[in-house]
Amino acid sequence: MGWSHPDVSLDDMVKLIKGFVDILILASGYQSSGHFALWDPQNIKRAFQWGLFFENVIRHLSSSDDYQDSLKELDSVLLEIKSNPSFPQGLAQLSSVTLSRAKSFVLEHLIQTLTLRDAHLEAFLTASIGMDLDELSGTEQDCLSLYMNRLMLQNPSANMKTEKCTDDDFTTCTLQELLKRQFAVLSHDQLVDFITWSWWRSKNLSYLLDKRTVRLVSGASLIFSAPKVQWAQLFERLNISGETRGDDYCETIELLLLGCIARRWSCLLEYFMSDSYDSINIPKQYSEICNLLTGRSQSPHSKEDVLDLKENAILEYLNVLVGGDLHQLWKLSPVLAAFAIPSWSPLFRLYLSDIHTQFKGCSSTIRCCSCTQDRKDHIDCELAERIWCLYIFHVRGSYLMHGTSSA
Repeated sequence: MGWSHPDVSLDDMVKLIKGFVDILILASGYQSSGHFALWDPQNIKRAFQWGLFFENVIRHLSSSDDYQDSLKELDSVLLEIKSNPSFPQGLAQLSSVTLSRAKSFVLEHLIQTLTLRDAHLEAFLTASIGMDLDELSGTEQDCLSLYMNRLMLQNPSANMKTEKCTDDDFTTCTLQELLKRQFAVLSHDQLVDFITWSWWRSKNLSYLLDKRTVRLVSGASLIFSAPKVQWAQLFERLNISGETRGDDYCETIELLLLGCIARRWSCLLEYFMSDSYDSINIPKQYSEICNLLTGRSQSPHSKEDVLDLKENAILEYLNVLVGGDLHQLWKLSPVLAAFAIPSWSPLFRLYLSDIHTQFKGCSSTIRCCSCTQDRKDHIDCELAERIWCLYIFHVRGSYLMHGTSSA
C-alpha cells in the first residue's frame, strides 16, 4: 500500500526530515560556515515545535494497523537518506522510532552536545517554560497557576534519571536532560547536584511562602508578645501534653519553632531566596555541622548573641515539651527545624544525634529514607535534605543564627 497520510505527502515528509537533520546538526553549536549557531529561546522553541510535529505524525501513523505500511515506507526512505556519505554519523540511529520521540531527541542533542554557557542554559529554561505555558494557555484557567501547581507536584530527583523522558511537559524533560548531563560529569562522591538542590530549595521555599505558614508566623508573633506565664497557660489549656498527642501536638511544636524565628523571619526569607548552589558533598556538610558541637566551628558568636529573652523562653518550653518525642521534628519542614533550633541547645544535639544514627545506618525508630536498606549513599533523600538545610544556616549562614536583627 505504501505511504498514506491525510496531511503530509511522502516527498514533503522527506524534505521536512532533511530540515530536521539540519537543525540537529546545528545543535553541535556551529553552522556549516563554522560560525557559532545562535540558540536563543525563539530558535529553541522552533526546534521543539519541529519535534512535536514529527511526534504527532508518527503517533497518527502508529494509531492504526492500516498505517503500518507507511511506517515501513518511511524507514526505507530514512535508510536511503542515511546511506549518503555526507549524512552525519552521529544521527545514524534516525528512524521512525526516533521520530516518535522527536521532542526528547531534540533535547538530547541540544543539551548533551551544546556547550552550556549561562546564556544557553537560560535560553533552554525560557523556551521550555514558554512551550508549557503556550500549551496551558488553551485552558480556561490561569495558565501560570496551573503550571506552578504541576511543577510543585514534580520530584525531579526521583524521576529524572531514566534514559528517556516520559513526561509531556517540556520543563520536566529539559531538567531531566540537564540532570543526565550533570551526572555524566560528576564524580561519585555524594555531591549534591543542581537539580536536587533546586528541588530542595523549591520545596522548602514553598513551605515558607505558604499562606498557612505566614498566618502561623503572625499568630506566633501575637501569642509570644505576651508574658511567658500567659502563653504557657494557653498551651496547657489546649491539653497537648500527656497521651493525647496528635496533629495538634505537632502543630504546637511548629508554632513554638516559628515563635523562635518570627523576629528574624524577613531575614530568613531573604537569605534562603538568595542562597546559591554549592556542590559540596553531603559527608563534608555533615562533618562541618558536627564541628559546631565539638568546638571546632569557626563561628565566634556566643549563646547570648543568638536569641533574646523571649525566644530563649520559647526554646526552654519547647525542650521540655518535645522530650522524648523527637520524631515530631521529622514531621515538620527541614528548613524550619534547621533555622529555629540554635546549635548550642540540647534540642539541636538530640536532633543531630537522630541524623547521625540514620546517616551511619544504625538501627533507629525514625527512618526517613531507604538508602541504608538499598545500600545507597545519602545523596537526594530526605536525610540529605535535612543535612543540607542545617549546613546552609548553621555553617554557610552562621551570621543569621547569631545576632541578626529583625527586618
